[in-house]
Amino acid sequence: MRFILAAYLICLSFLFLGSENELSSDEAPKSILFWNTEEKLLGFKNIQHILPTRLINKSSDPYPLAYQLINLDSLTYRYGGKKFTINDYINTFKVVGLIVVKDDKILYENYHFGNDETTKWMSFSVTKSVTSMLIGAAIKDGFIKSVNDPISSYVTDLNQGNYSNVSIEDVLQMSSGIDWNEDYADANSDVNIASGFNDTKLYNYLNKLEISSKPGTKFNYNTAESNVIGGIVREATGQNLSTYLEEKIWQPFGMEFDAYWALDSDYSQELGGCCINATLRDYARIGLFALKNGVLPDGRNTLPNDWMIQSTKPSPGFSYYGYQWWLAGFGYKSYYADGIFGQFIWIDPDSKTVIAMQSARDVAALDRYSFGHRLNFLISLIEEINK
Repeated sequence: MRFILAAYLICLSFLFLGSENELSSDEAPKSILFWNTEEKLLGFKNIQHILPTRLINKSSDPYPLAYQLINLDSLTYRYGGKKFTINDYINTFKVVGLIVVKDDKILYENYHFGNDETTKWMSFSVTKSVTSMLIGAAIKDGFIKSVNDPISSYVTDLNQGNYSNVSIEDVLQMSSGIDWNEDYADANSDVNIASGFNDTKLYNYLNKLEISSKPGTKFNYNTAESNVIGGIVREATGQNLSTYLEEKIWQPFGMEFDAYWALDSDYSQELGGCCINATLRDYARIGLFALKNGVLPDGRNTLPNDWMIQSTKPSPGFSYYGYQWWLAGFGYKSYYADGIFGQFIWIDPDSKTVIAMQSARDVAALDRYSFGHRLNFLISLIEEINK
């Protein structure tokens, strides 16, 4: 049965990466965004066998994570007037892996639904936060002058349309002012049509979109513009994203396992807005890299000195979003990378804690129910580990 399902996923998965034609409603169930639970649990850990990907080679010297395990079996949280256990959360939201790292020590690491420490799992929009850090690396390396540069200075296909006055910072903050529909449940939304586009195909699509607000003033979540950010990195550095990530973060910081980055609908370039496939421990190391502001184990800094501070400042258009990072809100320094179906890296600079999660949640985007559960679960978890 598993082999039949795997073959089925291979046949239909390419629709996730887009096509020349708009995705119609009768095609919607074929998209990865509409996989059922069994398909997600098998497919998300086999993306490198299903979609075209590019390899990101592991480090020869993994960043050390010592074990100082605590027992969380008795952890409970409340939501909607009811009490739930950690196992309730795991089973309800199909959490295949959960890890808690504090002061470089693993306090909790657990896997479910057939996953283990070697399983590579689709990150979805967690990738956006990584691509944002590559912009920082490119600035540090001198390939990009400033986030105030217009994106058309690097992506010349966008210098004649509505993007001509949009800055790198505008797209980092999801505030380009361009009209875009990110409704995952709508088979004919922009995200379901064009989120797998890159380069000229993507830029041609974006050039047809209308202006809805002045750049830098209004937040509008837009995966295509994260792909544009990836395009800026490619054009500025002259390297593909996997190679640059491997060179600047994956190997020098000490990622333990190889990873894979899914390519676009033309099987040509990585998607800046999606689809790094990595192990849970290396999800956590991504969080540690951000927590340490890009400082490598040998003391060198991959990012500008204040990059993560700038990246996690509230945007003018939305106080809960920075440079492709979600923010916990006023009065909090914590921030997180968030991907559909429950992928998550939460970083708290004050307590030096990173929590990473991989899931196959039923709903793609957070709704009130899944957000409420996650928030209260995380609050209880954080309180428990900081007793």
